Parts: sequence; C-alpha cells; structure tokens
Amino acid sequence: MQWQGICEFAAVVETGSFTLAGKKLLISTAQVSRQINALEKRLSTKLFYRTTRKVSPTEEGQLFYHQCRNILDGLDEAERSMTNLKGRPQGKINLTAPVTYGERHIIPLISDFLLRYPEVEINVHLSNQRVDLVEEGFDLAIRLGNLDDSTLVAKKISSRQHFLCASPIYVQQHGVPDSISELKNHNCLLGSSDFWYFSALEHSLDKKSSVKKSVANKASSNNKKIRVTGSLRCNSGLGLVDAALKGLGVVQLPDYYLKKHLDVGQLEKLLVAHEPMEEGIWAVYPQNKYLATKVRLLIDFLVDNLEG
Repeated sequence: MQWQGICEFAAVVETGSFTLAGKKLLISTAQVSRQINALEKRLSTKLFYRTTRKVSPTEEGQLFYHQCRNILDGLDEAERSMTNLKGRPQGKINLTAPVTYGERHIIPLISDFLLRYPEVEINVHLSNQRVDLVEEGFDLAIRLGNLDDSTLVAKKISSRQHFLCASPIYVQQHGVPDSISELKNHNCLLGSSDFWYFSALEHSLDKKSSVKKSVANKASSNNKKIRVTGSLRCNSGLGLVDAALKGLGVVQLPDYYLKKHLDVGQLEKLLVAHEPMEEGIWAVYPQNKYLATKVRLLIDFLVDNLEG
C-alpha cells in the first residue's frame, strides 16, 4: 500500500482547510494540495468538495477517512508502545454511550479516569441511536441489554434490572395488578416500545436474603413480552418517572432511573415475582480494530468502578 497523502488527507478532513492542514503538519499549503491531488488520482475517486469558502469530504472521502483514521491511530499507538513501554497511556479515545446512562454513570467515571491518566483525551458522544463504530470512527461504545451485532467484541462491565413501579397515590386509587394479564386494566406509561418484558419463571422472594428464587419450570424461556397501552408515550425515561411520581400510571424502567425513588418510598415495586432477568451492560469495540492500551485501561476502569 502507498502511504503518500494519507496524513495530509486526514489533516484536511479534521481541519476543514488545506491551509490549516499544512500548519498542522508543518508543511506548505501547496504540498498538501499536491499530495491530495495525487491521492485522488491514485484512487480514481474524488475525496473532497471544494469551494472558495469550504472544503468537505465526499461520501467516499468520509468512508476513506474513517478507515485511514483507524490505521493512523493504530500506528500512533504502536509507536508510543515501543518508545514508551513503561510510560503512561496517552492519546485520544472516541466513545459513544446512551444519554441518561452516560450522563449518570459513564461521564463521572471518565472524569476520574482522566485525573488518573492526564495524557489521555476522551471525546464522548451521547446518543440513544446505535451508531456504526467503524464508519463513525468510534473506539468504544457502551451498550445496554441484549446485543445483536456479532461483528463487535463485547465485555460485560455491569448489569441492569428492570422494575415495574407505581406511586403510592396511584396504587391507592387503582390498586395493584395481581398478574401480568391484569396490566390491561391499568394505565401503562410507554417509552419507545409497545412491549414490556417479564420473567417467564415465577419467582418467590426470600425475605431474609432478598434473593429471588425460581419456583417454575426452569426449561421455559427466561423472559416474555406483552403488549401494553396507556395515555402517555415518551422517549425520555426521566419524563416517564415524573409521570409515575405524579400518579399518572404504571411504568417499567431500568433500576438507575428508579432506585432513589424506591429507596424513599416515592415509588413501589409491582409484580415482583415476575421481574425480568438482569441484562448486561457492555463495552463493545470492532473485532478488526486494534485495542489500544488506553482503551483497555478505560474498559478495566469501568468494570472496577461501576455498580452491578
């Protein structure tokens, strides 16, 4: 493979300017332009849209950039590991995580991680959309629940539990469902899905140890889903919690939304015998991506410091 023009190409994408790319690489603007032109000719592909005011990558250029960036990052990491074997990790980590979980649990730990490793830089993108890690240039993603992408390497960093809850006011006015089927008689506060999940294994609660014990056929499927309906649909977990606290209806959400309200009695659990099985919380990265030391250290740090 010919490497000429790759560093110049990446610098233009990152700075949005041939002039700024030259300054970043300590070379002339003319040299940057020559290298980019030669690269486009070699690839037989237009990599940039050029105007008098702006330079931006084409669709092909964006795809080529993400591949090149991974290679350049790997080369940087390899050089650092050889020249500074006993040194501290350094360099950039691009990470994506779900919004609420990221705000409450991941970002505070990232701040602690950066205090421990000040030569590392972390760019965090919070989104509830599952992005393509390779195309978007992410080193690491935090994923919740079941994983459906076999092209990713996953390491479990924590777990979460979904609870069915309502406020004491709602319970006083509407009673509690004695079975899953009775939820059709209750106002269910919905997120992005029409379905809620429950354990297909009925559990009894050991009051001494607070441990759920299965009393049903172990051969049955772990979780089952049922369709629910209600007067509110909201793609914000915090919004659903607020509605539940005000007595509007019944809600099913992960524990990190509910724990503080359960602890002080503002919400109470329902259908405890049918709580769904715990789900994993995962750190994932592409199979074909070199796992840099700084990324491995961050994953280990999250495992050591997250609850669950």
